Amino acid sequence: MLVASENLNFGFLGESLLENINFTLSEGDRVGLIGGNGEGKTTLLRLILGELDAESGKLFRKNGAKIGYLAQNGGYDSDASVYEEMCSIFETDRRMLDNLREIERQISQTDEHSAEYKTLSARYETLNKQIAARDSYNYEIRVKTVLGGMGFADCYEQKISTMSGGEKTRLKLCRLLLEEPELLILDEPTNHLDMKTLFWLEDYLSAFKGAILVVSHDRYFLDRIVKEIYELENKKLSTFKGNYSKYKILKSEKITHILKEYEKQQEEIARMEDYVARNLVRASTTKSAQSRRNKLEKMERIEKPALPPTPPRFSFTYFEKPYERVLNVENLTLSVGARTLLDNVNFSVLRGEKCAVVGDNGTGKSTLLKEIAKEKNEKIKLGRFVKISSYDQENANLDPENEVLYELWSRHSLWEQTKVRKILAQAGLGAEDMEKKVKSLSGGERAKLALAVFECEGGNFLLLDEPTNHLDLQARESLEQALKEFDGTVLFVSHDRYFIQALAGKVLELEGGKAIEFNGNYEEYTALKAEEKAKKTLEKEAEKRETRANTASAAPSYRSKEDRAAETKKRLRIKEIENKISALEEEESEINTALATPEVAGNFALLTEKCNRLENLKAELDSLYEEYETLI
Repeated sequence: MLVASENLNFGFLGESLLENINFTLSEGDRVGLIGGNGEGKTTLLRLILGELDAESGKLFRKNGAKIGYLAQNGGYDSDASVYEEMCSIFETDRRMLDNLREIERQISQTDEHSAEYKTLSARYETLNKQIAARDSYNYEIRVKTVLGGMGFADCYEQKISTMSGGEKTRLKLCRLLLEEPELLILDEPTNHLDMKTLFWLEDYLSAFKGAILVVSHDRYFLDRIVKEIYELENKKLSTFKGNYSKYKILKSEKITHILKEYEKQQEEIARMEDYVARNLVRASTTKSAQSRRNKLEKMERIEKPALPPTPPRFSFTYFEKPYERVLNVENLTLSVGARTLLDNVNFSVLRGEKCAVVGDNGTGKSTLLKEIAKEKNEKIKLGRFVKISSYDQENANLDPENEVLYELWSRHSLWEQTKVRKILAQAGLGAEDMEKKVKSLSGGERAKLALAVFECEGGNFLLLDEPTNHLDLQARESLEQALKEFDGTVLFVSHDRYFIQALAGKVLELEGGKAIEFNGNYEEYTALKAEEKAKKTLEKEAEKRETRANTASAAPSYRSKEDRAAETKKRLRIKEIENKISALEEEESEINTALATPEVAGNFALLTEKCNRLENLKAELDSLYEEYETLI
């Protein structure tokens, strides 16, 4: 057991927030914590971390348990470089390795028959065992693996103090992964990650040895990582075995079951109360009526199940249908300062298509949508009768000084106030929100207001830039459903892979300044990308083997018997390493190919097993490559 709670209660300013919370987090657990905005997820995390004290109940933590925590925007400042800062985590390992080298130096200068030699040899053996147990020899490989996977491969020498907030948050996550705490608590860890980094992080966490507690609105991420769901709803905590998709099924079944039991009991209570009312005053039936009344008084009443909060509702309509070709982009080049994002790209979008724009961070996805929305670039041609509605992830079109009601009403001044209020209420903004200033809204509330404004524009061509940011799971699913039912055209950018898979029938990939169209859904697109990656890996490894073979065939020159013996021994070791590398690379290639198949991709347990083996293979290969380089 790492952390456990027993009837935990917490409130704020006299208002109860969490009631009778019970859970147990044990070694190796994989838990997703979900709930609507304001349900108390972050509060529960702070209680676990000891930053808040419960009003009543008990919270247990394992003595000396090492807990790592990533806040939503939790980076850190340092004047050190990226690589230097990450290597500082392994200061003990570096010191042990330095001590080992010093002992080696002393041994080389000591008579092998002396007592001092035996003492040094014993110290050497003990220290070497400690180093092997900690895997100290490979600490730099671990640092490079994590930094490369998290997108910092080209930033080793960059000062951390010069980085953006999102980069610092990613770097904080790197540090936590390298520190390997017993319990890793992550609050929205996918917020600042592009697709490639997301997939890498999921693979890495799948092999993570410690327990994980993660708050996330990324349903795809939850499906791949967690094995249990904690749900906070109406101040209570419920637990469900399985990932997010399994939770959806179990939650529905649980509500249905409890409702049936409740209704059954209510019918029984009604019958008994009716019998008591009719027979209590009759002499002949008084005893039986009294018996039923006593039974009613002792009956443990089933509490009526609280129905889930009403999710927001969105509806997208338009008044005029455009021509078949909604958008045509020819020879478009986009630059930011001296940097070219897109170079001479061409693509088109037809009426009714729902197209996802994907690519790494910084490839120009948001810039492209903004350029289309301006309707001023001669390289971007819109079809006849096309009306664009644009949703900006920063909600820059909202006036922070406006009240919520006025923000929408001012755009449709002829509408009745009741209509405006109804639209805002359907979006999830209650009567108590109407007079709030826009600037005082939470991120989720502001996103809902922006979506309400967006849907009222009546566009037949919707441009959406990260529309699910700040939305809780219910709101995401509502927006997803509304856009699926919309029969107009949608071009959108999103990091929410679940959202992309549910909505997109076409994918536009931005990479290396080019735009590549793929006609198919997101699952088909990722399968194709995995196949291409596996093919490139095979080609690259074939080139490496050829290079090694050419290097190994170079004939050395000898000066003595000792030289020849040493060279023979080295050549045998080189050959042994080459054979082992070849076998491991072949296995790695087979696994990469298997990951692209539907059979593996659709089997969570098998997928996890393959990913874990792939991570181990990479570590083995890195170690062999390092030794090989020293030998040749």
